[in-house]
Amino acid sequence: MAAHLKKRVYEEFSKVVQLPQEEAPAKKLRLTKPSKSAALHIDLCKASNPTDALQYLLHFARSSVEAESVEGVVRILLEHYYKEQDNSVRLKIASLIGLLSKTQNFNPESILDDTLNTFNTEKSHQVLAQLLDTLLVIGTQLPESLIVRHRLIEVAYKHLSDTYFGVRNKCLQLLGCLGNVDTPLNKDGQGLVPAVIGDAQSLISDYFADQDPRVRTAAIKAMLQLHERGLKIQQTIYDQACQLLCDDYEQVRSAAVQMVWVLSQLYPESIVPIPSSNEQVRLVDDSFGKISHMVSDGSWVVRVQAAKTLGNMLQVSPHFLEQTLDKKLMSDLRRKRTAHERAKELYASGEFSSGRKWADDAPKEKVDTSAVNLIASGACGAFVHGLEDEMYEVRIAAVDALSALAQSSASFAEKCLDFLVDMFNDEIEEVRLQSIHVLRQISTNITLREDQLDTVLAVLEQSTPTPSHLLLHASRWEPHM
Repeated sequence: MAAHLKKRVYEEFSKVVQLPQEEAPAKKLRLTKPSKSAALHIDLCKASNPTDALQYLLHFARSSVEAESVEGVVRILLEHYYKEQDNSVRLKIASLIGLLSKTQNFNPESILDDTLNTFNTEKSHQVLAQLLDTLLVIGTQLPESLIVRHRLIEVAYKHLSDTYFGVRNKCLQLLGCLGNVDTPLNKDGQGLVPAVIGDAQSLISDYFADQDPRVRTAAIKAMLQLHERGLKIQQTIYDQACQLLCDDYEQVRSAAVQMVWVLSQLYPESIVPIPSSNEQVRLVDDSFGKISHMVSDGSWVVRVQAAKTLGNMLQVSPHFLEQTLDKKLMSDLRRKRTAHERAKELYASGEFSSGRKWADDAPKEKVDTSAVNLIASGACGAFVHGLEDEMYEVRIAAVDALSALAQSSASFAEKCLDFLVDMFNDEIEEVRLQSIHVLRQISTNITLREDQLDTVLAVLEQSTPTPSHLLLHASRWEPHM
């Protein structure tokens, strides 16, 4: 009996153990990210003063925002923008909107109207400048939308007369990045009346004479931006660009050098008159002389810019090119009459020199030194001045320019050889190294004389191994008998 009961208990226990236990159904968890716009709204509402608001905005600027959240964040920012009285906070909000519009896979056209509406109430010049910068970011993100581009150009035109230089600078930058050289269109795609809004080039060129040098610089850079975008700049601004070479501010002169060079590449064969003379020259030769004059500018930054630019002017006439190695002042490019022509004129007038009056046969015309054309004084000795400049940056730029021009002209390479060899004795090692590099680059166009070879070999005795190593491959030598 006891054994049977024990067996029964064992069987019941086995059944209990083998029964599968029912598992509780798993709960599905949904992970969601907190809303950026909601978090920003809470932070801005907690700000009790502009300093706190700026801190929250700076902290938010360091965080990433997904494309689907950008529009909501911008709405919150604009809502606080209209409530904020402090200019610095509004400026930061405008900056953040521009930063958010760069978010990948986000279409900034959805926030364009709201951004444009801020111009209706904004009075701060600094904030206006930042808003224009935001519009520039939006415009560059939508290059294919003509309607958006022309709306932004219209805004820039309306604020070009602002008294703050920063606003005018941003307007000019907008015109340079988004404008055309023809008449812009309005929102409906129809042409605007030229008297209301002209083409970008004419608008920008009007500010070449602005009273603020920063605006003049921005105008030149905006015109260069049009060129970089593939739009052809008209030759009519050449005289204005040349006048800016004499500006009082180095930033303007440096930008003007670039502008003159661009025009020389666009219209190299155009004929331009020489002031105070009946002569005419090619535009590329005229611009070459004017840029050569800038090698003697008072600012070393402008001198470097001018020297580098000369190396890119490969279409200049050999006559002007060779003048850069001669310090002798040319004539003022006025047509010089022959002795036969002068005698014939005296005979026709019945006037001859009797010798009774002192210097009665001296030239009647007195040349005003300030009226001497820049081609005459500028091109003469430009590279000589550049190679002897006190700043080694200018000397290096002059050496590089000589290299570019010498490679395109074998005759010029022979003439500049003496100057390049002399640079082997420069006090700055970097200048000496660059001279060796240049000599090697033009080695196919030159032949060293024996006296030049002595100077070259003297560099081999230097303690620095680099110049000696480079000289082994510098150029060939054939002694002149």
